[in-house]
Amino acid sequence: MKRKFKIKLSVWQFLALGYLAVIAVGSVLLVLPIASADGTSTSYLDALFVATASACVTGLSTVDTGTHWSLFGQIVLLVLIQTGGLGFMTFVSTVFLMFKHRMRQYERKALLSDAGAINFYGISKLVKRIFIGTAIFELLGMCLLCIRFIPEYGGIGAYYALWHAVSAFCNAGMDLVGVGGTSLSAYATDPLVSLTFCFLITMGGLGFIVWSDFIDCRGNFKKMKLNTKIILLWSLIINVVATVLFFAFEYNGQAFSGYNFGEKLLCSFFMAVSSRTAGFYTTAPSALCDSSYLLTIIIMFIGGSTGSTAGGIKVGTFAVIIMGMLAVFRGYKDINIGKKRIEYSLLSQALAIFTACLMLILMGTLAICALETDPAVTFNRVLFECVSALGTGGLSLDLTPQLNIGAKCIIIVLMYAGRVGILTLALALGEKRSISAVRKPIDTLLIG
Repeated sequence: MKRKFKIKLSVWQFLALGYLAVIAVGSVLLVLPIASADGTSTSYLDALFVATASACVTGLSTVDTGTHWSLFGQIVLLVLIQTGGLGFMTFVSTVFLMFKHRMRQYERKALLSDAGAINFYGISKLVKRIFIGTAIFELLGMCLLCIRFIPEYGGIGAYYALWHAVSAFCNAGMDLVGVGGTSLSAYATDPLVSLTFCFLITMGGLGFIVWSDFIDCRGNFKKMKLNTKIILLWSLIINVVATVLFFAFEYNGQAFSGYNFGEKLLCSFFMAVSSRTAGFYTTAPSALCDSSYLLTIIIMFIGGSTGSTAGGIKVGTFAVIIMGMLAVFRGYKDINIGKKRIEYSLLSQALAIFTACLMLILMGTLAICALETDPAVTFNRVLFECVSALGTGGLSLDLTPQLNIGAKCIIIVLMYAGRVGILTLALALGEKRSISAVRKPIDTLLIG
């Protein structure tokens, strides 16, 4: 009698492997000669790097997106970006719904984990809202960008508008118009293009659960869930503070040279919004002063909202750490937020995510610095690249194409970990089937 061996994957393993499968398929398609503009085969490492950056919605690239890839290659990138932005499980769930397949608790839990939701209620409604909301925002963005791109590029401007609307909403940071790696520098003082990109980046970075709650509460802030309130409030605080600081740091600097007051404010706002997770820029990161360089690293590390197209440790994680720190310093036994209280276990989880991300960045930076012998590969540039990769920020100091094979592999791992999520990846690798009921005796350590 033959025994059947059945491999049972946890939800976390299913999500982690799902993204790997998307990346693998994308990398194979990008290697094909038809994917490159000159009809030659792209090296597999470069194809893998770009496929990972697209599926993980990170704007880093070893080749120029607008000139290296053919129409076929660009469409492959666009599909990878859309898949990575909406989430692997969103597409799987859509297939289930299309074929009237009733989702089991396993699939529901996977979708909720990928979308950042908390309970099982209204899965089909959530999936529909994700697709409808995405379509509305991307089409609106496309129409606004067409106003500028069609007169400038002709008929192909409509294609450029669609491509960039998807890339911006998914916080991917890849573009077709910034030839030579200049991103959106040509539109630095153009309010229509800059503000359209900021709008799309913000909507994608808020998260699908925030949208859903906003719709259910009809925009009434008082009726919204605590998570929605925290995300909206802290996102606003981070954007405003970052805009003011960028404006102050660069007002008399090289980056804003030749701009008037309003243009400097517009560029500062774009940097504050895009640097957090999108990877587009109207001001080259290499032109920033040291203060702006450090500020960019900080906001890339924070990122956007859980369950969104954004990366980073997430706004909610950052908010919990700050509020938990204040509660500890004040000697409070509880972490009170308005009329609600959150458990200290959530603070422990947030600190674990923060520490794990910080350690990965430091180890990645250390490893790349050790592997690279080129004197142009400095510590500052490597640190910036590693934070951008793990935070899926996508900004670069023009270092990516210069990296050797080992360094590129490290960046690939960081991009993957940043999109899948440190917590998901940790649970996928080390989730225990059972927890012992026996607890060890308590002791203490001196800290501080």
